[in-house]
Amino acid sequence: MSYSHHHGRSGHHPRAYTPWSLQPTGMTTSAPSASPFSPTNHVRTARNASEIIPRLYISDLSFAENPGLLSSYRITHIMSTLPDNVYRPPPSLLPFQPARMQIPVEDTPFAELAAHLPTTTAWIRAALAADPEARVLVHCVEGVSRSVSVVAAFLMSQYGWTADQAVQYVKSKRMQADPNFGFVQQLHEYGRDSLGMGQARR
Repeated sequence: MSYSHHHGRSGHHPRAYTPWSLQPTGMTTSAPSASPFSPTNHVRTARNASEIIPRLYISDLSFAENPGLLSSYRITHIMSTLPDNVYRPPPSLLPFQPARMQIPVEDTPFAELAAHLPTTTAWIRAALAADPEARVLVHCVEGVSRSVSVVAAFLMSQYGWTADQAVQYVKSKRMQADPNFGFVQQLHEYGRDSLGMGQARR
């Protein structure tokens, strides 16, 4: 993969926080902002990251490779949920280097995701608990399926939610979230096998 830089206007600062509750909120209808930096051969638009719960974000690959946006959102931890190499901005562009974890998962319904979920959940929990200023970003290529599934698994473990409840909550915070059917099934398996959720639990 080759990288090229496209200079333009800088990324937006994150929106001001609103009081947080576990109830789903309305979806944003604002258009994605243009990115000043594209790490791939073709021009990609970096959408602003979506804050799912306080200090836990989902984004696409372009956002995760953009040093200006990572600095603007003060991201301290990055989890990459894809098999490809991810551009890591050097200290000259990103003075604070985030802690990183990567799991090599393809975005196909039959890719093995469930086996990674106890590890990803533990990593996210530890990152958020270690420092009240920690901000964790989970990304894949589009921020639609793999990253959404990993964050949904964390929410299931953290709040005792079912797979469907967790996915619907993430969708309420990130309108493009749409994990593939295989990953949703694996979230149900994770709830049953790792979290001890009964089939009838609502």
